[in-house]
Amino acid sequence: MNCPYCLTAPIEKLYNGKRMILKIYRLDKKNPVPKYMSGDASGIDLYASLDQPVDLRKGDYKCIPTGIVISLPHGYEAQVRPRSGLAAKYGVTVLNTPGTVDSDYRGEIKVILVNHGSKPFKVTDGMRIAQMVISKVEKAEIIEVSKQEEIDITERNSEGFGHTGA
Repeated sequence: MNCPYCLTAPIEKLYNGKRMILKIYRLDKKNPVPKYMSGDASGIDLYASLDQPVDLRKGDYKCIPTGIVISLPHGYEAQVRPRSGLAAKYGVTVLNTPGTVDSDYRGEIKVILVNHGSKPFKVTDGMRIAQMVISKVEKAEIIEVSKQEEIDITERNSEGFGHTGA
């Protein structure tokens, strides 16, 4: 699918004047290079890279290869997220949402798809199965404290699941 508005603005404008480069190597040359599908899209579509279709029965989950290896700059991560169309139409989503790809990972990107739908779903080669969002990462300095009282008290404090109502 050719998208007339994909990256219509120079990449420098997309990153506030700073050029952030994502290097992609395709292990599988038959699928297109992943790209933003519209000028304001946040996610880069990822394609299934399969020798044969994969059937996802109701409740099944499987790791689907994308046929790409990426090189992220230090200080960034890639988040693998579901495609809303697959979720809305078929109940198919990414199991570990968002899946995190660290900047030092250099293996093939794979997507864990799960079928929460009521019918079997067939994943085919070249199908757009997920999207990848690139985000800056802040590293925290981790300091262990010796007493729980050294942890700030907040209005919510230790109230957990459902604390604001169902």
